[in-house]
Amino acid sequence: MASRPLKGAVIGYGFISSKGHIPAYLERAKKQQDVEIVAIADICEERRVIAGDCVPGARIYTDYEILLEQESEELDFVDISTPPVFHTEIALAAFKKGLHVLCEKPLTTRLEDAKKLLQAAQKYQRVLYPCHNYKHAPVVKAIREVIESGNIGKIRSVTLNTFRNTHAKGVNEWKTHWRREMKYSGGGIAMDHGSHTFYLTFDWLSGYPTAVTAKMSNLEPDKWDTEDNFSAVLTFPNGLAHVCLTWTAGVRKVIYTVQGERGAITVDDDEMQIATMQKTSGPDVAQGAVTWSVEKKNIKSDWMDASHVQWFNSLFDGFKKAIDQGDFVGKEAKEAYLCIQLINQAYESAKEKSKELPLQSEVSF
Repeated sequence: MASRPLKGAVIGYGFISSKGHIPAYLERAKKQQDVEIVAIADICEERRVIAGDCVPGARIYTDYEILLEQESEELDFVDISTPPVFHTEIALAAFKKGLHVLCEKPLTTRLEDAKKLLQAAQKYQRVLYPCHNYKHAPVVKAIREVIESGNIGKIRSVTLNTFRNTHAKGVNEWKTHWRREMKYSGGGIAMDHGSHTFYLTFDWLSGYPTAVTAKMSNLEPDKWDTEDNFSAVLTFPNGLAHVCLTWTAGVRKVIYTVQGERGAITVDDDEMQIATMQKTSGPDVAQGAVTWSVEKKNIKSDWMDASHVQWFNSLFDGFKKAIDQGDFVGKEAKEAYLCIQLINQAYESAKEKSKELPLQSEVSF
């Protein structure tokens, strides 16, 4: 007999939950019938009205505390989709009520708070799972398949460039530009996109960095108190990762490269090129000693859709699996912690004129 659907509550009904999470939940409820959203909380009255219209069966609350008090006995999990500075208090409250936690990135804005969440997940024996959704993009999955095939050999360096022509806007009804305000976001583009970039470097270089050096700038300091340009170099035991993140580009795009001993992968949004070494009689390609076979693919990944709704189902599969297996503080949670460490150390490096700073590659909580 099939198990009953997981019952969840969404806390924060902004852009990512209304355009990404909720549509994916509703579609999944129809097709797989393994999840049901029974409650939603948002502090904005206009957003609550919209939530009630979009999810007619859900009970709507003015804040998460009332929701947890009224609903926790019926719930299995909460989905936290608020600005980052609120994640810690909401997640801790949910754990105390015996609920699993799915949380938008970044998991927290401070390392000590991330540690508290890992400790709480272990104490209350409930899953902590971050929304690290970029690894669920079809083209990123294809990168992993090429690396695992061994065709391009051991990975020696990676570059990850994320170009945006503006910061991600929130909904019109509540603080549309909250990502540029430190008191809500905890930081600028490094806080917003850093997690996505950093956990991909962990995956592609098969390990964790030991040091970081970073630089950042804010082109509108009179208007915002967060950075809009960020670059960093991460030192890994087996290579380097070069990172560039910007909200001031002339185009919306991701460009990734993965350099191996015998080939390389280049990704430009959905366009993927795989070069593998075919023949070598010496090290110098300029003298014809090396030739490559080049394969080109188009792997539809919907990069232009900022909600990334198409990737959520795969992410939720991972969350469900963690619940089923009792993997309360698994690889995803630990890597979320390491991402927060990296973001914070990168900020410190930038403040200290790009001084190289050490990173702990072990998660101790």
